[in-house]
Amino acid sequence: MFINHDYIEELMRNAKSSSDEEIMAILEKAENFKGLTHKEVALLLQSEKPEHIKRIFEVADKIKHHIYGKRIVMFAPLYVSDYCVNRCSYCSFNCGHSYKRRILTMDEVREEVRILEAMGHKRIALEAGEDDKRCPIEYILECLKTIYDMKNENGEIRRANVNIAATTVENYKKLKDAGIGTYILFQETYHQPTYEKVHISGPKSDYNYHLTAFDRAMEAGVDDVGGGVLFGLYEPKFEVMALMLHNEHLEDEFGVGFHTISVPRIRQANGMRLEDFPHLVDDELFERLVAIIRLAVPFTGMILSTREDATMRKKLLKGGISQLSAGSRTEVGGYSAKEGGSQFELNDERSALSIIYELVKDGYIPSFCTACYRSGRHGDRFMALAKAGEIKNVCLPNALLTLLEYAIDYGDEEFRRAAKELVDKELNNISDIKVRELVEANVAKTLDGKRDLFL
Repeated sequence: MFINHDYIEELMRNAKSSSDEEIMAILEKAENFKGLTHKEVALLLQSEKPEHIKRIFEVADKIKHHIYGKRIVMFAPLYVSDYCVNRCSYCSFNCGHSYKRRILTMDEVREEVRILEAMGHKRIALEAGEDDKRCPIEYILECLKTIYDMKNENGEIRRANVNIAATTVENYKKLKDAGIGTYILFQETYHQPTYEKVHISGPKSDYNYHLTAFDRAMEAGVDDVGGGVLFGLYEPKFEVMALMLHNEHLEDEFGVGFHTISVPRIRQANGMRLEDFPHLVDDELFERLVAIIRLAVPFTGMILSTREDATMRKKLLKGGISQLSAGSRTEVGGYSAKEGGSQFELNDERSALSIIYELVKDGYIPSFCTACYRSGRHGDRFMALAKAGEIKNVCLPNALLTLLEYAIDYGDEEFRRAAKELVDKELNNISDIKVRELVEANVAKTLDGKRDLFL
């Protein structure tokens, strides 16, 4: 198995004796956008010297700016069912908890999507608890068809990522055929004894089946997969090391690693107490972990949810985060404000527009682009373009066009003015004259009412 606990722990012990020369050489490699091996990551994780930590953040900021520029991809989760047969100690959906559970009808899915589209979202993450009887794969496929078929004036969901339980190759093929974007699954914790402790019963308690889900997804042709852990379940440096080993395993076996990595921290949920979890991650260490992951996998998208408050989200945009949720609800039917059980407490309950407006005021470019997915630029093709430095030649233009589209359709006059000023300013940063002229032409078309223009 590609996750060897003894190997990780021995590597971390040995990494404590690194020299200044070793650390600086690793940071120089990272600064040149070459990524890092898991052994190099171990050395950075174990260094506590202030000058090393300062340099880690500087390099992370440089990588983020060079590869992603000011673009921030926006999305929102859509919970369709909280029925679950698993007993997980950190989750409100725990089957041992007693509350009125829900699974949305297709009419209710349409209403949730209508609201999300009215908020301006073009990309969602479809979420559901695990219950093959009440929420089978056929239901998820029906939800996907309903989501993609739903149009609301200028609104439409153009990319639906899916975060559902580990399943079979056959079911992953069905998801692939349904046109999903990224298949997302968090290992929660890579430490098997802890995994078995917090996953008390249910199919999710099978550590190895859960761990090898991405192998089955890749075999089925799903080449964009998103990993992550729930920081706070076990020692966080161990988890980062395991994430890196998992990424290397996928690269070795399938030619492409994680498309995205999510970095959620455990939050209060119904039926649990945070004080029962001894590995909670403080802000200072959390920021450093995010920066080190950015150094290690410079071309992998990094996702931050509304588990984090506005202050932390703003900090981590510099340290490596490239995707943010906005206006999120984590209960089934939450966007239509019907009563339900939230999966965890939110720490950023601002509206989508207020979050997006703040990003614009800070000089970021909120992006609603889904062009790569629909143009076949995914999996190893996306990574090849990204590593060659070519992907940014379409990312900035497309981000600007989607921001302008969003501002016209969903912003007030003040926001529209601010967004247009930002778009005009950033057009000058497109160095290729032909590309700039094409984008300028598409800006004019967008202002004239055209939609979904992209390179």
